Parts: sequence; structure tokens; C-alpha cells
Amino acid sequence: MDTVNRLSWVTIVLHWLVAIPMIGLISLGLLMVNLELFDYYGLHKSIGVMLAAVILLRVAWRIRQGWPTPVASYPKAQALLAKAVHWSLIISTVLMPLSGMLFSGASGHGFGVFGLSLVSENLDAAKPGAVIPLSKFWSTVGQTVHEYMGYLLILAIIVHIAGVIKHHYFDKDTTLLRMLGRHKML
Repeated sequence: MDTVNRLSWVTIVLHWLVAIPMIGLISLGLLMVNLELFDYYGLHKSIGVMLAAVILLRVAWRIRQGWPTPVASYPKAQALLAKAVHWSLIISTVLMPLSGMLFSGASGHGFGVFGLSLVSENLDAAKPGAVIPLSKFWSTVGQTVHEYMGYLLILAIIVHIAGVIKHHYFDKDTTLLRMLGRHKML
């Protein structure tokens, strides 16, 4: 169970199992789009689909556990900002892989996990190598949500990390230590 002084190993492991790959996928996604690195889409999709399962486990755990209790009392505005950032992180980490799968599936490109197809490509028999979208509307919805959730997630991660730095170096509280599985005061 999570307490003011200590987070459970499940909370800590799920946090880092989502955080590190999500930052990697965002970085890879930005590189793929901006540098047209099409060879990496399969890797991006595979990791994204697998990460979706971990994200859903994390959300279920968060629902069961509730939000961790802050290690100290903070001003109301700061507490509201923290809540907004945490909700943004949870919502955007759920919507990123779901919207990516919607975009890829509806656009006819399909997706899977390292060669195991979960949604097959919708190939155009008349044009080798081309695909036929299953739904242009849902493809556009998926692409738009994926793009904007990506930017929201980047912003939320930056604010989250800034908050961690503030807690650790300025407030000198145990917020970061708790998430690292350590329990000593600085």
C-alpha cells in the first residue's frame, strides 16, 4: 500500500515502466515524423501496443490505490497544478497508444507486436505497396488525437520534471526519494 512515507513497489515499478518507454516513444515519434524515418514505424507501434497494456495496469492500480498522499502540505495553487499535471499524464498516456492504434488501423496500415499482426494492413490489390483506409474519418480522428496528446504529454512531462526538481532541491522533501524507493530525508 502507498503511504505518505513510502510507495509500494507496484506503484514505483508501474511508474517507471510507463515513464521511460513513453519518453522514448515520444522522442522516436518526433524523429520519425520530422526526419521521415519510416523504417521505425513498426518498432514504434510494437512498443506502443505493449506499453498500452502496462498503462492500463497502471490506471487500474491508480484507481485501486488512489493518488499518493503528498509528503507535505502545499499551497492550494500548487496542489491544483500537481493534480492537473497528474491527470494530464494519466489521460494522455492512455490516449496516446489508443489513438495511435486507431490512426494506424483506420488508415489501413494496421499494427501489431514485432511481426504478430493484431490489425492487418488493408492492401490495395491494384497498387502494390499501397493501402486502402478503412475509415478516413477515424484515421483523421486518431491522427489528430495522437498528435495533440503527444504535445500535451510533452508539456505535462516537462512540468512534472520541474516539479520533481522543485520538491527535491528547493523544498528538500522526500517526493522524489519515495518514487525511487528510498525513504531517507535529505
